[in-house]
Amino acid sequence: MEIRRSALVGHPAERMFELIEAAEHYPAFLPWCASATIIERTDELVAARIEVAWRGARFSFVTRNAKRRPQWMSIGLAEGPFRRFEGHWQLTPLSDWGCRVEFVLSYDFAVSVVGSLAGLVFDPLANTLMDAFIQRADQVALLAPPPAPAALPAPPAPPAALESPAPPAGPVPPFGEP
Repeated sequence: MEIRRSALVGHPAERMFELIEAAEHYPAFLPWCASATIIERTDELVAARIEVAWRGARFSFVTRNAKRRPQWMSIGLAEGPFRRFEGHWQLTPLSDWGCRVEFVLSYDFAVSVVGSLAGLVFDPLANTLMDAFIQRADQVALLAPPPAPAALPAPPAPPAALESPAPPAGPVPPFGEP
């Protein structure tokens, strides 16, 4: 099976990358993800064990994903019921507020009872991954506090010609006297 998805997203590449890379949060927004545990995380790599539980099927797999923050992350299999499991996420910044997200995943299950059952469950789930991450980005953006308003600059000093004259030095004569 091969999945290819692409979307223009109204979120910065950095925010989208954080969501994709943070597998430990997948159970909060992927209904089929029963658990996710980070095994290793460095600047160049993230490895995680993902447990799938959906419609009576339950299986787990381990991914080992190279990454270049915030624009790219590979998807690679370390262990699980797959014969092949590979792909990548590509995030191309378009502005401060948006990016293009491309997702490619190619996989085949090993020929076994677990593989056959997992394939029936996993195929429809894999087709919805891109949408799930975009919806999560929208939810996170709504929950985030609004940015603090920028401090207003101090008003400019009046030009010298409009300034009040300095009071005369010495005592001021009474009104009407020279």
